[in-house]
Amino acid sequence: MSIQILFDQKKKSLSVSQPEAVSSLVNGHYGYMKKGTLYLFLEEALYLMDIRNARCFDNALNEYKFNQLAANFKGKKQMARYFTYKDWRDRGLIARQVSEICEKYSQNSSKRYPINPLSLDKYSLLATFYPNDLWAIIDDEAAGKELYERYWFGQFGSYKAEQRGRLSKLDAYETIFLMRHASLKLTNASEEDVIRAAKKKHKYFEEMYEVYEDWRTKGFVLKTGFKFGTHFRLYFPGASPVKSGKEWVHSKHVIHCFPRASKLLISEWARAIRVAHSVKKTFVLAIPGKAKSKQKEPRDQFFTTLDFLLYHRKGSAAENPKTGKPKYLMFSLSEEEYLGGEELAEAISQCRRIGLELLLAICDRETSVTYYAVKRIELPGSRYEYYEIEWVQP
Repeated sequence: MSIQILFDQKKKSLSVSQPEAVSSLVNGHYGYMKKGTLYLFLEEALYLMDIRNARCFDNALNEYKFNQLAANFKGKKQMARYFTYKDWRDRGLIARQVSEICEKYSQNSSKRYPINPLSLDKYSLLATFYPNDLWAIIDDEAAGKELYERYWFGQFGSYKAEQRGRLSKLDAYETIFLMRHASLKLTNASEEDVIRAAKKKHKYFEEMYEVYEDWRTKGFVLKTGFKFGTHFRLYFPGASPVKSGKEWVHSKHVIHCFPRASKLLISEWARAIRVAHSVKKTFVLAIPGKAKSKQKEPRDQFFTTLDFLLYHRKGSAAENPKTGKPKYLMFSLSEEEYLGGEELAEAISQCRRIGLELLLAICDRETSVTYYAVKRIELPGSRYEYYEIEWVQP
């Protein structure tokens, strides 16, 4: 069956009127009907031209190829949107325009993490700070060892060989935390000196410290996530550095901070998630910082951050607008672009207001698409936003 698409350049509309073609496309959940004519969205028209050999003409019978048609529509990340739409459709799944959202859903689930507020004994701790290394060293063997074994602050002795050495080494996060919560004193620096030295090496150090302190005060243990390409690895309340039997305790989560004011290349951001996945750790995204105040947006501008309304599967059957409800909202991205913390936070916020899960769809240079599902974490008493991000195969 030959599909002919009529392009009205003045109205920027794309339509199909042949009865047989209209019937087939309606059954495939393309476009929307208006007075017996089926109107298509741009990605739908491009997909039909690309995959189903549809041809596009204007009223003067001038034919438009793929690139010629796309050039008539302005917009960011045009090809990222197209190829993520195409990938979803190629999987036998339905993607619709977000403008079709007309109700609130209740599929936006979250995970509640258990807390056990930290209660520190009073100590008389003394350390020396090394600003170029961002370490503070406690050379009181007894105090350093107790702090390490009871609360897992610092690294006493050598890593996984505590008997080799008498020093306790604190990173910058632990140093500031203990100065604020356990009366740690430095022989050669103030808290402001530590923060100033850390900010020289880490632009968003203060935002990262906020995340560290937030989890630590709730009983979690945060250590460096360097080996996994993230800021922290996370242990749940009750974890200890002391070897139990023949086994060391292993973290099952990592945390990466993405301050609202920061931007990160998508390929670098996705790499950290894949590394965490490859070592069977849950990737937790932290978005510290205060949201920008926004004026009330008109209804037709509300969903501009998001790209497609996605139907998934129920059992082995593919859902569609007639048989079920959508599961995700897609945020289309390309490997080569930068994503801002504020931009991602707004996309997540929109999904929460609607009640659907966010699905990040990242198109690489070969136009292969990788998907990441975003699920909110409930951390009781926290004023920050945390999300589990999981690689998924639709």
